[in-house]
Amino acid sequence: MDPKRRKTGDADVGDLRLRSRQAYLQKREAEQLALLRKQVIEEAEEEERLGDRLSKQERADFARNRDTLRLAEQRNAIDEHLDGYILPDADYTTKSETLARKHKEKGYEKSEVQLWEEEQTSKVRAQIKKPERVSAEDYDFVFDTEQNIKFDAPVIDLEKQRLQANLDEAEVKAKNIDDTRKSLPIYKYREEFIQAVSEHQIIVLVGATGSGKTTQLTQYLNESGYAKNSLRIGCTQPRRVAAISVANRVAAEVGTKIGRRVGYSVRFESAMSDDTQIEYMTDGLALRLCLTDPTLSDYSVMILDEAHERTLATDILMSLLKEICLARPEFRLIIASATLAAQKFSTYFHDAPIMNIPGRTFPITKAHSTQPEANYLSAAVTTVFQIHLGSNGSMNDVKGDILIFFTGEEEILAAADYINDTQKKLGSRSPPLIVAPVYGALPSEAQQLIFNPAPPGSRKVVLATNIAETSLTIDGISYVIDCGLEKQNSFNAATNMASLVTVPCSRASAEQRAGRAGRTGPGMAFRLYTKYAFYHELPESSLPEILRISLDGPVLTLKAMGIHDVLHFDFMVRISYPEVQIGTLANHPQDAPPVEALAASLETLYALGYLDSNGAVTKLGRRASELPLDPRLAKVLLTADSLGCVDEIVTLVAMVQEAGTLFFAPKDKKVAAEHAKARFTSSVAGTGGDLIAFLNVWNEFVENDYSVTWCRDNFVQYRCLNRVRDVRDQLVKLCERVEIFESSCGVHEYVKILKAFVSGYFANVARLNRDGQTYRTLKQGLSVNIHPSSCLRDVRPKLIVFAELVLTSKEFARTCAPIEPAWLTEMAPHYHKQKEIDGLDVGKKMGKGQGKVGTDR
Repeated sequence: MDPKRRKTGDADVGDLRLRSRQAYLQKREAEQLALLRKQVIEEAEEEERLGDRLSKQERADFARNRDTLRLAEQRNAIDEHLDGYILPDADYTTKSETLARKHKEKGYEKSEVQLWEEEQTSKVRAQIKKPERVSAEDYDFVFDTEQNIKFDAPVIDLEKQRLQANLDEAEVKAKNIDDTRKSLPIYKYREEFIQAVSEHQIIVLVGATGSGKTTQLTQYLNESGYAKNSLRIGCTQPRRVAAISVANRVAAEVGTKIGRRVGYSVRFESAMSDDTQIEYMTDGLALRLCLTDPTLSDYSVMILDEAHERTLATDILMSLLKEICLARPEFRLIIASATLAAQKFSTYFHDAPIMNIPGRTFPITKAHSTQPEANYLSAAVTTVFQIHLGSNGSMNDVKGDILIFFTGEEEILAAADYINDTQKKLGSRSPPLIVAPVYGALPSEAQQLIFNPAPPGSRKVVLATNIAETSLTIDGISYVIDCGLEKQNSFNAATNMASLVTVPCSRASAEQRAGRAGRTGPGMAFRLYTKYAFYHELPESSLPEILRISLDGPVLTLKAMGIHDVLHFDFMVRISYPEVQIGTLANHPQDAPPVEALAASLETLYALGYLDSNGAVTKLGRRASELPLDPRLAKVLLTADSLGCVDEIVTLVAMVQEAGTLFFAPKDKKVAAEHAKARFTSSVAGTGGDLIAFLNVWNEFVENDYSVTWCRDNFVQYRCLNRVRDVRDQLVKLCERVEIFESSCGVHEYVKILKAFVSGYFANVARLNRDGQTYRTLKQGLSVNIHPSSCLRDVRPKLIVFAELVLTSKEFARTCAPIEPAWLTEMAPHYHKQKEIDGLDVGKKMGKGQGKVGTDR
């Protein structure tokens, strides 16, 4: 070969090798840079996820990789933006293109050197490590929005779309509501009911549980034109919870917001407007309406629902509405009851027609115990597991939740512990049981748990008081366990003492309880008493409330209405108690309260200054009658105006009514709850007592912006304080109407606050006995104890005033405060004489230790 030609060829091959190497390095650089960029991203995610758990070495490595990537990217940026020119060859072709052209010509054969070069190049390429193949399954699919395909389409109005969806939902809901209304048993009797109302002024309607009488009667009357000419259709309920919940349900059925066409009015709360046609209210508020408008001129129809419960307000309303019917022939009155004791109502209202509406309940099997149960709590828990484990044969055929009726909170909590302990001991042999208690003092959020369905494979056990008889409807209940007892409030006018006693429930209540098991399907009711006890020991109906509570408020209301002869007021005749033959109903004694109780109330009202010596209402009495308060509390509020402590007393008036349920102590946090309570009470035990402690709680609640968290941390019921807030706001508005003007003395001026309290509760005063443990009331001479919940239980001042006297296991004075003897003659000189106060000897030193109870007689 020509030496010159060989030299030129070697130079070309060397240049080609260099270019090939440079191209490889550029490709290799791009691959390494991509791998480094990916590694830095992964390291950043790991650093964010692990945080402080990374070691110093790992942090240093991550930082070095970030710096390397930053420098490499900066270098590339410099190369890409290099200023200058690229000079091509004369014929605008590169040398590599010229050298490669001959390899493409026909007949060209590669030399040995070229073949050797290709062989070496292929070996080198084989040694180059390629990046691992990335599997698509190792990563989530990410839709790149930059690659979206754009379409020409009309603009979608999202707001219009949302409104249309709401409209569709409302149509479906309306259809469901309409179907539900038509499925109720009372729907078949709609025309018959409207015809009866048009022909008769007063109707007694018996509607069994689930008939729909409470929600449908008002709507039928409204649809028939009874709410024309700005008139309203009223319906009373014994409980505020029922009035509010039923009003909300009817508003949903009518298709209006609550407070517009359908509203409610309860004590210290109202949702009404000028357009309201249907109004649900408590019977107590309806009674106050009669005070301001004796003929109820704004109402065309009034329905007394749940009349069989015989509340005090309902009984008095019947008498007043009976007179209104005589004064207004166009007025219509409907007495609605869930029991068959309707003949008495008919007789009282001059043989008014009775209309019966069947209920929609499934078959209920009622089983009585074969012998009396000495421990009904233990028997109830045993029955729960008999049902749950299917040890009673046919009981296993029915699936569903269990509802147990107890008398109070203590029994419910004890039963809950018993059930949970037994469940743990059974272990896997027993399917899960969800225990859900419900009683008055339970926080509202905890009460809502009873409405939650049980998880699959488990069963719910609801432990309730008689609040679940009519006020609450719990879906899914197939079994009811009835202990046959209930707690009733009772008031003794002679001793001025209220008591909460356990008594047998009525047969009507027992039937109501059993009916809870048949709302959604066949059910069973297990009664922990014998069939003989049901028919011979349980009364047919409960004793009317008018015979067992204080009559001070009702008597003042009747007096303010102009009914002066309350002793001969036309009270509702008795529903048979015990059972009597229907033929003798007209001759049966009336349910008029005892003369002694009425006389005691008249004396109390006279002592408070509400009645004069002739029994007529004074100006002070008329002001008090306009306040929806107990007459004693009304006197405290009226006196506060002259003492300059209205702001504090308004708070106390609202707080005293919640005193029994203000604090709560969970079983597992009793020590912490006691410490939290002591923070409010320890500093005022010897000065202001429970009253100032209540003010301390309220003031901190306000300072913490009505916080739920603060209540939870301090073991205070938020539900109670929220109700206090509502009541207080309403009382502030009412104060202006009765000429009580705003004033404040501050908590430190507790003497004024306590004097105002003494002005209303001057009869509730007790002095310490010689034993240093118990107290004796000044007038009646009753031996009483300070309630365990009071902050005075360990201090025991020599003279106390208390809000109420209750009888449970003992006679307890509740909501107490220490007072000075001189305050009694200052605030109630007509009741406490100076000579009597001087003879108290409260300044003498009391004996130490436990003495003989009853020696100081």
